[in-house]
Amino acid sequence: MPERSGCVLAFDFGLKHIGVAVGQTVTRTASPLTTLRAKNGKPEWQSIDKLVSEWRPFSLLVGLPLNMDATESDMSERARNFAAQLASRSELPVDMVDERLTSHATRDVDNTHAAAAALIAESWLASSQNAG
Repeated sequence: MPERSGCVLAFDFGLKHIGVAVGQTVTRTASPLTTLRAKNGKPEWQSIDKLVSEWRPFSLLVGLPLNMDATESDMSERARNFAAQLASRSELPVDMVDERLTSHATRDVDNTHAAAAALIAESWLASSQNAG
């Protein structure tokens, strides 16, 4: 079983912006990093590649936008496609994380997208099977 300690990068996927955060398994905390621009859901891959190279995470996380009744939407499919491309480019495992309410919870924060990514990471880190 691969080592599951160190840092993870979390992504809050959007059509115009992609929030990025780093999470630490030791402290089970996450911090917003940056918000990247996207054009109709197409990210700046060089920027993502640079972040992965710089942070050297053992895993990547992508927020899965579900409807409140837990059904998937068009954005769910787009987020899954982004996650598949991310896995292929980085050769790292990618976990999908339910992101319901993260954007709502960060509505009044300056860097909303990166803050939402931090909440995605913290949600994943809080799961007992994912950290440490």
